[in-house]
Amino acid sequence: MSEKRLYHTVAEKIRTMIEDGAFPPGSRLPGERDLAEQLGVSRVTIREAEIALEAVGLLDIRIGSGVYVLSAKAGQGRSLPDVTAFELTEARSAIESEAAALAAVTITEEELDKLDEIVTEMEAESKGQGPLSSDADEQFHLTIARATKNEAMLETVERLWRIRSEKEDIKQAYDSICGITPEMRLDEHRQIAVALRERNPEKSRKAMRNHFKCIIEAMLDAAEAKAIDDARRRTMESRERFLSGTPALS
Repeated sequence: MSEKRLYHTVAEKIRTMIEDGAFPPGSRLPGERDLAEQLGVSRVTIREAEIALEAVGLLDIRIGSGVYVLSAKAGQGRSLPDVTAFELTEARSAIESEAAALAAVTITEEELDKLDEIVTEMEAESKGQGPLSSDADEQFHLTIARATKNEAMLETVERLWRIRSEKEDIKQAYDSICGITPEMRLDEHRQIAVALRERNPEKSRKAMRNHFKCIIEAMLDAAEAKAIDDARRRTMESRERFLSGTPALS
């Protein structure tokens, strides 16, 4: 199981325990070591799962104190916002471009190698002429967010990805462009990885910003094509309605 899926699975297990009353609102979760032993995973996975649950308003991570369960009411304000795919992508561009610039200074060799592995996975997928995997894409962006060594940045990018993955209209908007020029999408990710390996903040920021610019352009093209198709369909329906039964003029 991939690292991404593992911490999501662990987060769901912790969420279930909270909902079942094992950890009531206001209580403190067991320490990372205890939870890791209980769930059979690493402490890093527990930490990532807790960060994900904090992003959706279920947990409150207090440095030096512990991780506390929030009430359902406290988490209501963390529900997904009503935004469009274009608004989300604009926000991602602003935030993740700065994350890339930060990561260029703090990223480790292991994290750089992981990015290269993900790009290689994307390359194999592109040769299959299919859309690039959203799992690989998410792993790529979250690896960069983690590489900033800034928990606030990681939480923010995690939440943006939750909006991208869980809001159906936004998911459909992204899915509509996933199969468009996969080679271009691959090259965009490769350029980001190269800039990070060079540890060049400005080049990393520019490469990430260009990636999101291309996404917005692809979304605009897809929206335009859909509008044209819809207009043609309405015209055809009107022709069938108003002209199919019209008698020929003598």
